[in-house]
Amino acid sequence: MQFEASRLEGLEHRTDAQSAPEVFFTPIITPESLVAAYHALGRKPEGKTAIKVHSGESEKSNNLNPSLVKDLVQEIGGTLVECATAYDGNRETPEKSLATFKKHGYADLAPIQIMDMSGEIEIPVAKHRHIAYDIVGKHIDDYDSIFVLSHFKGHPMGGFGGALKNVSIGIASSNGKRWIHSAGVTKDKWVETPQDAFLESMAEADEAVISHMHGKMMYLNVMNRLSVDCDCLASPTEPDMHDIGVLSSLDPVALDQACVDLIHTAPDGASVTERIASLHGEHILEYAEELGIGSRAYRLTVLD
Repeated sequence: MQFEASRLEGLEHRTDAQSAPEVFFTPIITPESLVAAYHALGRKPEGKTAIKVHSGESEKSNNLNPSLVKDLVQEIGGTLVECATAYDGNRETPEKSLATFKKHGYADLAPIQIMDMSGEIEIPVAKHRHIAYDIVGKHIDDYDSIFVLSHFKGHPMGGFGGALKNVSIGIASSNGKRWIHSAGVTKDKWVETPQDAFLESMAEADEAVISHMHGKMMYLNVMNRLSVDCDCLASPTEPDMHDIGVLSSLDPVALDQACVDLIHTAPDGASVTERIASLHGEHILEYAEELGIGSRAYRLTVLD
């Protein structure tokens, strides 16, 4: 399906206001287009750079293919990073997470570090309703900046997963993941929590990480293999919509909002739209904006 440019006119949060953050977009998904979307940001990560990416739970997961991201990763010249999960599976310990990364072909791209391999640290949340601190992999302090490379898709808990989830859940240690999911009740086990409290806790974790990194972060989302399910599932639902494109921004809220808007305008996006709505997924964007992380309104620049 060829991308219809008229869909861009229906994006709910798009604006021409010069004060709004810029989001760059191309409907072309190739190694070259990822590099172009990175260059469009007009800056490079500072110092030693972590590239946060999801390795995928299994060979059936829809994570970003190493061959697609190789040129971008090597252009940035950073270290691929991840943290262990908080559930049984192929990535439940730092050691298993590293082995999965290698098994899925990422070791040929760049060095890999599992950030909680040597433990975890607590970092403060400036404004919070639920978590006064976030719990992240200790090796976050090895880096001067973070490039957040995300596969945008639906999600069975958050409604959707993009840059905000890749930062909040992705950079949290196993204990940190349970802490966020429980909205600050416990880090030792999974507990049920109201959906909005979970979404708000993710946004608070985002604020903690971004503040800890002094804002030295950049973001790129790839909208392909758009399943209703996350790459953390070993056997996700097969995508039933077409790929959309590549987007980049210095504002993670604007970036994720633009991706959500593109889902809503897609003629075959009903399943992912329903997944987002059923879990009140856009509330993380509302609350992240309230926390001052970014803006839901954005200017969209289409790349040649």
